[in-house]
Amino acid sequence: MTDDRVTSAGLPTLGSETTGGTGASRRLAARPAGWGADLAPRDRPAEPMERRPARLDVPWHVPEPQRPRVEILTSVERPGITPVFGTTQPPHGLSGTVRRHAFRYSESDLRHWLLLLAADRIDMGEGLLDDLRSGRIPNVPAEMGLRAELRHNPRGAARKAGFLLAGATFAYLAYRASRRR
Repeated sequence: MTDDRVTSAGLPTLGSETTGGTGASRRLAARPAGWGADLAPRDRPAEPMERRPARLDVPWHVPEPQRPRVEILTSVERPGITPVFGTTQPPHGLSGTVRRHAFRYSESDLRHWLLLLAADRIDMGEGLLDDLRSGRIPNVPAEMGLRAELRHNPRGAARKAGFLLAGATFAYLAYRASRRR
């Protein structure tokens, strides 16, 4: 077993030489493989084994920053934007408002991701409305891959159809019950 201790950083050790404690505390002290790759070179676990000089000298320079032409949403953990970023889908409409709200939360917050998922669903609905507004009737079964689903996963397609039928039946019965009152 290799010795993965990093004593200069004062960080927990790995391997069989973990100091004291129960088995659970030893497991908590252990780190995943490659955990110190971004530490300073003198504190990196693999530093003594790294090849000096490096095998491949790759000339690296920070690329010239791209100029934003649309709104770019940024994380609260990382202020500013990276030198290169995507602009294919700038935030717009109700989905853009939900996305802006999502980026107020940390990426470790569940609300951030749930709001982004909701924004994706809202964006899909906005796309359908845009199609209808422009005079195109969306071919929803083809866009959802119904033909491929029937060909490659007929049992799954039957299950989905059953759920859809059950949901439609439930909605119809609920509607009828509300009309009687």
